[in-house]
Amino acid sequence: MRTNITVITVLSLLFAVKAFGQAPWEDGVDKFIKAEMDRQKIPGVSLAVIRNGKPVLVKGYGLANVEHQVPVRPETIFQSGSVGKQFTATAIMLLAADGKIGLDEKISKYLGEVPEMWKGITVRHLLSHTGGMTDYPPDFDFRRDYTEEELLKKAQAVPVAFAPGEKWAYSNLGYVTLGIIIHKVSGKFYGDFLQERVFGPLGMTTARVISEADIVPNRAGGYVLRNGEVKNQRWVSPTLNTTADGALYLSLLDMIKWDEALRNGKILKKGSLDEMWTPIALSNGETHPYGFGWAVRTVNGRRLVEHGGAWQGFKAQISRYIDDDLSVIVFANLAQANQSRLANGVAWLIAPHLRPKAIADPDPKVTEQTRELLIAFLDKKADMGRFTPEVQKAIGLAGDRLVDFVRTLGPIQNFSLMERSATPGGVRYRYQIEYTGMTLFLSTSINKDGKISAFVLQPE
Repeated sequence: MRTNITVITVLSLLFAVKAFGQAPWEDGVDKFIKAEMDRQKIPGVSLAVIRNGKPVLVKGYGLANVEHQVPVRPETIFQSGSVGKQFTATAIMLLAADGKIGLDEKISKYLGEVPEMWKGITVRHLLSHTGGMTDYPPDFDFRRDYTEEELLKKAQAVPVAFAPGEKWAYSNLGYVTLGIIIHKVSGKFYGDFLQERVFGPLGMTTARVISEADIVPNRAGGYVLRNGEVKNQRWVSPTLNTTADGALYLSLLDMIKWDEALRNGKILKKGSLDEMWTPIALSNGETHPYGFGWAVRTVNGRRLVEHGGAWQGFKAQISRYIDDDLSVIVFANLAQANQSRLANGVAWLIAPHLRPKAIADPDPKVTEQTRELLIAFLDKKADMGRFTPEVQKAIGLAGDRLVDFVRTLGPIQNFSLMERSATPGGVRYRYQIEYTGMTLFLSTSINKDGKISAFVLQPE
């Protein structure tokens, strides 16, 4: 039986936070968050800052529910979006530690008969988005209820974009499939497995799979901007709010406990966490800055593991600067909110040395050509002959919700080169793209024939 967090617990946490006194950066953080909320038209934001294992700022801003004028508080419950993928990955790692799942086993071992194009896909491929699976197809009906078997058939009907391990492509369908594997291996729905092995042991008393039908105290409303006005979110079917690609209810109080568990190895041992936070190796010997349910990169030489989430009028972000023992957690209740800008903007105010710096651009012509290509791609007017056949296939197979969302953001405000490196096959570039409501990264590679052999758009 689920229990609600008590008022005493909330007050104790807030007292503990305030016992540290106001940090010198707190006024700046308040001004930054309020200015961004005003600029981005975000109804409400929930923010936690954790330094050296201690929550030093836990605060709500604005409204959790616009219609009823309910303020955001630390106990306000938001939707996770893809921040939930790290919990799905954790469930897989727990089953691996139990000896029930092998990361390098073919997924057919756990699913039974699979299509020919899935026979080379392993659990590791699904965890790291390297299995060749893509996103929900354009004709997918988000208003329909599906059984797990029906969802699996839908996923199996989408052609793979590349051979397993060959490339990286963000795949919600891959994580939906991981949830089904968890159910088949453990005998428990993945949400129940998380409750038993993660949420319950950590005292994450309000963390759970989404349910629109249940009475959920302190539940925030999700919103979307339409023609500049805040409107209620669009609804999806109940079953699509229970899939393992990111469908959880979470609060700051839950996430503070989760951050502590990551820091102290309460659920997963260090070896498992290290594996989750290591860039995945591709079959060509290169790596991609993603582990298992976490994006992994360095910022000015400092390690950062993070993930964002977007679903049903909500945005979420957890950014953990490992070398600085600094974590920033953000929830917002607007589809167009730039959650990464909020979280990492706070981190930069606290630790200015973490602010990424654009590098001197040795290839300004390439940069301008890439910028123009991205704009043309978003307008569906790109010259596909500039891409290798493999990339043409990867970006043309299925719908991409991120790309569809970026199309609504308006003109690019800034396009900067952040990284450039030579690879065995050519040159790799990483660009930071700033829109009014979002910051993105575009990773591209140009092979020795002058063709684009990688073209990956990712949230910050």
